[in-house]
Amino acid sequence: MKKPVLLFFFIGILFSYSQSRKIPIDTMVVTTHNTTVKGQSFSYTATTGMQPVWDANGEPAATLFYTYYKRNNIKNSAKRPLIISFNGGPGSASVWMHIAYTGPRILNIDDEGYPVQPYGFRNNPNSIIDVADIVFVNPVNTGYSRMIPDKDGKMPEKKQFFGINADIKYLAEWINTFVSRNNRWESPKYIIGESYGGTRVMGLSLELQNSQWMYLNGVIMVSPADYKVIRVGGPVSSALNLPYYTAAAWYHKMLPSALQSKDLLEILPESEDYAINTLIPALAKGGFISESERQSVAEKMAYYSGLSKKSILQHNLFVPNSFFWKELLRDKTGQTIGRLDSRYLGLDKMEAGTRPDYSAELTSWLHSFTPAINDYIKKELKFNTDIKYNMFGSVRPWNNENDNTRDNLRQAMASNPYLKVLNQSGYYDGATTYFNAKYTMWQIDPSGKMKDRFTFKGYRSGHMMYLRNEDLIKANDDIREFIKNSSAKGKAAKY
Repeated sequence: MKKPVLLFFFIGILFSYSQSRKIPIDTMVVTTHNTTVKGQSFSYTATTGMQPVWDANGEPAATLFYTYYKRNNIKNSAKRPLIISFNGGPGSASVWMHIAYTGPRILNIDDEGYPVQPYGFRNNPNSIIDVADIVFVNPVNTGYSRMIPDKDGKMPEKKQFFGINADIKYLAEWINTFVSRNNRWESPKYIIGESYGGTRVMGLSLELQNSQWMYLNGVIMVSPADYKVIRVGGPVSSALNLPYYTAAAWYHKMLPSALQSKDLLEILPESEDYAINTLIPALAKGGFISESERQSVAEKMAYYSGLSKKSILQHNLFVPNSFFWKELLRDKTGQTIGRLDSRYLGLDKMEAGTRPDYSAELTSWLHSFTPAINDYIKKELKFNTDIKYNMFGSVRPWNNENDNTRDNLRQAMASNPYLKVLNQSGYYDGATTYFNAKYTMWQIDPSGKMKDRFTFKGYRSGHMMYLRNEDLIKANDDIREFIKNSSAKGKAAKY
């Protein structure tokens, strides 16, 4: 009798392991939770699942993983703001802001953002769920989101998803479906994007208006990446980095005493002024700059950056960020500083070289975020799958052509008097620098007629400024204030 039992047992095992590893195309899991935010306790519902991206024929071409948090016992949910949240990359999952910034749970880290064991998550007493409902969206190939083969087993073409404009187009369609399914058309709506997500939400602001007839109250950009500057190079792109050098050097106590003795916010305006009014014109002269001016500029750059005058001259005044990360502490501790957050320190194989061996901050973040999000989704949200959660997914080649997102936001604002913009940046971010973000903000509306609808907030941390507890509190409060200030308050949308 034992043999048949064993036979069926092994057949069962073989059958279970022969199943293909697939993600459901359209599904959800609903759970109820309690939290305390700003001293107030309440319950909320978390809906976690997959929602299709439809092709032109009404067939699913992809399915996106999302988590939707909705506060319970709200009398009039139509008046309650809805925030649609994206991270960046492109190719990054929504994990970062989801379990470290605005969501109801945050991962276990210390007050400065460093990993703490045991890994896991805890209540977020600063989450904006007290004032707004939030949906965290994972674009194709991030999180559990994937492309879907057609009835013949053929996968969609990557160009439908992987490019600035393709990304904006299909995500706008997806948002329309989500808002309709969840009866949120009446709600004030906001979109928030971090890093590349800044480019994404600038473009979505107009695409939602023009193609989905959906009008927003606010666009929030967290450490935004503007590819009109970052990958262009030249005098403007290079000069805009100087105030970040000042901030990072101040943090590591590498500035001359005249600057080091002052507070960070006292010296940054001085560095910003020099970058805009002196450094850009000087760099624009290229090799035809006079020798006396070249020497003067190199000396001043050294003063504001903590680098040596000699190394700046050796770079013809154009200092790459990657060199700065390697060079700043080379002769002091031999350590490198982080790209996305220059408070973090790294150890390279050799002190020699022109760029760090690795990103000290990103490895630290993956250390704590990866186990936390995988545990959280399964343990608390009860969403189970054998599909791997992609912290970063393959989205290459990415089409960067026809990037009009900066002007898209201007057009959206011009045609929607309700629409306001909040920019949040960390001073120690060396990838999408805070002054680059300010410059982008200045360039969106050349007329200056809408400048009172832009708000800039800076923080004493890096790319993910919310990892530092003090800034987590302040940044969430800044979003609360922005939601309050961008509320229609019964006023008509007119100039």
